Parts: sequence; C-alpha cells; structure tokens
Amino acid sequence: MGHTNARRMAWAALLLSSAIALGTAGCSANEDTRSDAASGQDKGAAAEQPVAPEQLTQEADQPGQATAQAEAPAEAPADVPTTQRSIIYTGSITIRVPNVNEAATKAMAIATGAGGVIGSDERTIDERRSQATLSLRIPAQRFTEVLNALPGALGEEERRDITAEDVTDQVVDLDARIEIAQASVDRIRALLARAETISEIVSLESELSRREANLNSLLQRKNKLADLTALSTITVVLLGPDAAVEEDDDETIGFIAGLKAGWQAFVASVVILLTIIGALLPWLLVIGVPAYLLIRVVRRIRRKGPPSSPVPPM
Repeated sequence: MGHTNARRMAWAALLLSSAIALGTAGCSANEDTRSDAASGQDKGAAAEQPVAPEQLTQEADQPGQATAQAEAPAEAPADVPTTQRSIIYTGSITIRVPNVNEAATKAMAIATGAGGVIGSDERTIDERRSQATLSLRIPAQRFTEVLNALPGALGEEERRDITAEDVTDQVVDLDARIEIAQASVDRIRALLARAETISEIVSLESELSRREANLNSLLQRKNKLADLTALSTITVVLLGPDAAVEEDDDETIGFIAGLKAGWQAFVASVVILLTIIGALLPWLLVIGVPAYLLIRVVRRIRRKGPPSSPVPPM
C-alpha cells in the first residue's frame, strides 16, 4: 500500500508541474499577442495621420544633413599622383611666317592631326603685314608636343607664354556636392511618390525643382572643368614679314612714367578744348556777330539822345 501511494503521489506531482508549465506558456503567448496588436494599432494610427509638407522636407534633409554637407567644400588629398590631377593648360605663341595663309593652314592641320579642334580663326590680310590669330583646342596629353612642333613647321618663334592651373580641389569638391545633391533629389522624389494631399504635392514639387536646378548647375560646372582639363588651349599669333608686334601695356612707375602720363593728359585736355571751340564757332558766327552789331547800334542811338527843346526868353 505504501508503495502504491508513493507512486500515485509522484504521478500527481508530475501532472501538476505540467499544468503549471502550460499555463505559463499560454500567458506569455497572450501577452505577446496583445503587444503585437497594440504595436499594429500604433502603426496604423501613425499611417493614418497626415504628414505636413515641412516634415517631409525635413525628413528628406535628415539623412546625413545633405544641405550642410553640400555647403562644406571638400579638399583633394595631397598625395594624388600628378597623372591623376586635373590641370588646365593654356599657352600662346607668336610666330613670324613668310605667308600667313599657308602657315594658318599648316597650324590647323597640326591641331587636327593631334586630335584637337579649331576654336577660332581671325585673319587680317594686308600684303606683307598680314596677321592671323588661331585658337587651337588640343588634348592635354599632347599640349607640349604640339606647342613645340608649331615653330619648326611654321616659321620663326618670337614669343611664348604657358600657364598651368591645378583644379583638382575644385573637381573633388564638385563631385562631393553632386553626390549629395543627387541623393537629396532622389529622397524628394521618393517622398513625392507617397504624397497624398495637394499641399504635400505642391510643396514637394517646388522643393524638387529647386534641388534639381542646383544639381544641374553643379553638373554644368563639372562639365566645363572637364572640357578645360581634357582640351588645352593654344593661341597662335601669326605675323607677316613686315607686321608689327603688339607691345604689352605694362604699367611703369617713376619720373619718366609720370612725365609721360602728364604730357598725355595735357594733350588730351587741349584736344578736348579745341573740340569744344570748334563746336561753338559756327554758333558764334551766326548769332554772336549780329548780336554784337545790334548792341553797337543801340549804344549809338542812346548817345545821341532826344533833340533838345528851345529855351523860352525871360
């Protein structure tokens, strides 16, 4: 009997523990269900509430603070190799040639043969004093080669100027700004796609137009820099045998420079004075001479006065 009672008590304890475990699991499941339902209700309420256009615009600006980052200029790393830097090469060369037209044709052939294009062509034909000014756009990697080949193929070199401007920092800064502006435009477009009210659509379309205009401006600046760095500019001045060389008007200082400037000012003043006198002289002849004669006649009449009346006898 004692053994049977012990077995019954063991079974009862096992059943009781199983029931307790099942009850605990059910309670936790109910709590999870209730929490999921509550969160679903919260999400539904949030979805039903209308979002103001200002909040949508602020939401578009929140990821990474695009506007603030776009205003901060990016700097190019100092260890960029020379071959990867963006440099604008500009050069000018003056060459004395026997025949300006033939030399201009050769210069254009050299430019097109190097893969370049002709930017402009200005010529003045006056026998031996002919002149021509050509603007050649040459690939940057062949800039020095073409510049050195021109004198040997055309004539005698008289002057050469070369400048190089490193715009790597500007290119890196533009790339960063374009990336940020493009991301900002994409976010506004995404918000516009889920806008529901008229006020939201109008506000987002206005903001989208502004940001697209900013993006297009940045792209145009980048394209201009890319064109200047890809094609260098060489200005070729061709002079005939007797053509005069244009001298630079360099500013000088000192006594001689002051005396020259004073004499030029005096000559200019005399020229202006003579111009004014020449303009007034016809008026003086037409109006001044008759007026002078009229004044003389009036004065003579006044001097003679009225005839005196006889005095009666006392």
